[in-house]
Amino acid sequence: MKTIVLGGGIAGVTSAYYLARDGRDVTVVERRAGVALETSFANAGLVAPGHSYTWASPRAPKILLKSLFVEGQALRLRLKADPHMWAWCAQFLLNCTEARSRENTSRKVRLCRYSQHQLQEVTAREQLEYDLISRGLLYLYRDAASFERGRTHMSILVENGLPLETLGAAAVAAREPALAHARERIAGAIYCPSDESGDAHRFTRALKEVCERMGVRFVFDAPIEAIEAAGDRITGVRTRAGVIQGDDYVLALGSWSPILARPLGYRIAIYPVKGYSATFPCAPEHRPPEMGGVDENHLVAWARFGARLRFTATADFAGYDTRHTPADFTSMMQAARELFPQGADYTQPTYWAGLRPMTPEGTPLIGRTRHRNFFLNTGHGHMGWTMSCGTAKLLADIMAGREPELDMTGLTLR
Repeated sequence: MKTIVLGGGIAGVTSAYYLARDGRDVTVVERRAGVALETSFANAGLVAPGHSYTWASPRAPKILLKSLFVEGQALRLRLKADPHMWAWCAQFLLNCTEARSRENTSRKVRLCRYSQHQLQEVTAREQLEYDLISRGLLYLYRDAASFERGRTHMSILVENGLPLETLGAAAVAAREPALAHARERIAGAIYCPSDESGDAHRFTRALKEVCERMGVRFVFDAPIEAIEAAGDRITGVRTRAGVIQGDDYVLALGSWSPILARPLGYRIAIYPVKGYSATFPCAPEHRPPEMGGVDENHLVAWARFGARLRFTATADFAGYDTRHTPADFTSMMQAARELFPQGADYTQPTYWAGLRPMTPEGTPLIGRTRHRNFFLNTGHGHMGWTMSCGTAKLLADIMAGREPELDMTGLTLR
């Protein structure tokens, strides 16, 4: 059975890995010169079931509306003359009720926990190195009111089996000494001892080498021009390098998935949400944090990868534009310097911006379509690193005719 995986990001490469383990002849088609050069390149690096909350919540509409008039917001909506954006926003608003927010968050945390288990198994089985830190993650709150909201919301994650602890400011500083000087700025934190961090780009490159040893073929520098179909079957993928054909096909193109699927008659509710990261070198004289986490009031995440410290922030609804300027990182860097003034050499930033493929619900789309040999593994949003191995395993089970190990309700195109 010859399978063509469309996309060489973390979703595509993990899909290729699990499908190859099933004995399939797998080819990955990627428009860039290597794997994980888009959304997976310089993301937050947090494997974070403890941050599985859906973005579509009762508070979200007010936050997005405010961003139209106030600069510097962590969530930024830039309305465009794009009917696909407006359609996505309408579906997003429908999911901003208390009931749907709870339902979508429950699905996300169950998937994230399952996926983290798969990631740990793959890491051990293949002996992968990617700056993994397994000391848990801290979710910081700057004031008592937001800390209380965080403690209230954590109940939904605990109900779904996630271990969480609440820490006062002194306990936060004891857990992460690099935050000791910022103790007066912290009301408390939620600590998830099972959460982790690691370099998603390095992981994907390492897994690609494993895939190649298993016989997976990678076709790079091959932008996909069209997916060709006849009746209820996909017949090939037209690329700049020619038509590539197989027995079945997997769409793992992230934010570009709806564009390629649209001519086939699909209306896939995925829209790009831009995120920003800044990565800095650490020298022996610096005091970087020993574990990752999130400043919840500013929605700034941090993670350490060996001698590098990365900060990520902002959810920018700006279409497919990945351009950025130093001004886009101002709020992020203010929070970084407040929390870790000696954390890294802040004079040597490496800036980056990438597109998160968001669904209105915040959950990905996995499995079958109305074309018999066309499957999805896309729409992972801001949790692609956390969800990648789990969704790939579920996809492989579905394509092999096995019963998935997780309830697929809310995770399919249907």
